[in-house]
Amino acid sequence: MNRSVAWGIAAMAAIVVASNVLVQFLVGNWLTWGAFVYPFAFLVTDIMNRAYGPRSARKVVVAGFAVGVLCSLAGSFLEGPGGPFVTLRIALGSGTAFLAAQLLDISVFDKLRDRDWWKAPLVSSAAGSIVDTFLFFGIAFSAQFSFVEPSNDVAWANALVPLFGIGPMVPLWFGLALADLMVKASIAFVALGPFRAISKRLSIANSA
Repeated sequence: MNRSVAWGIAAMAAIVVASNVLVQFLVGNWLTWGAFVYPFAFLVTDIMNRAYGPRSARKVVVAGFAVGVLCSLAGSFLEGPGGPFVTLRIALGSGTAFLAAQLLDISVFDKLRDRDWWKAPLVSSAAGSIVDTFLFFGIAFSAQFSFVEPSNDVAWANALVPLFGIGPMVPLWFGLALADLMVKASIAFVALGPFRAISKRLSIANSA
């Protein structure tokens, strides 16, 4: 394994672990601290894709997926007030969403890599974020996926509440998903700066 891929794997692993820990801590009524860390996984994937190509990016994603599986296994043995920190639905939703979203990100980025420098990371991160958000929250909490783990009562997540406390009535999980997606979209814009700077530096290093 070359040093570039090792760097990407280390960064992705750190983000996945931090996200799994920080998701336990709330920020207001609609978000957790994990929501502010996880979106940087798209930044790592896009930098690897830009600097070393889709094959290296996929290696980083697979490593991140493996770390996520280990985190889910560890969380399934930790008991909180309502049961395990990580249920089967959460584990399945997390793994499925991560893999699908990151692989989509790589594919979209690769198709746009010859356009203006900002288009590939922004569009690919946006597409990945949408898929990631609604796959995870849908599988983990929506009533439609209750067959995955019938013993897991997610009625609380399907209770109708005003969106963000002031909007139309929606299932709680949908409001949580929308808040999460808004954070991902904001970070996708913010991450353009680091993406540009790091990609340029790696390009210079690769050509030296």
